[in-house]
Amino acid sequence: MARKCQITGKSPMSGNHVSHAHNRVKRRFLPNLQKKRIWVQELNRFVTIKLSARAIKGISKNGTAQLAKMIREKQIKVR
Repeated sequence: MARKCQITGKSPMSGNHVSHAHNRVKRRFLPNLQKKRIWVQELNRFVTIKLSARAIKGISKNGTAQLAKMIREKQIKVR
């Protein structure tokens, strides 16, 4: 799977390493992805998905209703 959050769509960004001498070299900023097993009450089962830390915070705060809706509409591929 790609390095991409399945909920927010957050993916790697590019930027520069900037040294003290102000030399610039390309680099990648990778998202903080975690593989998470979450109980979805609406589907009555566990779902394993790849989430960013920000998405995990959002799910714990707002619940799994939006996640269940995205799974039903096949926007998220679930294992």
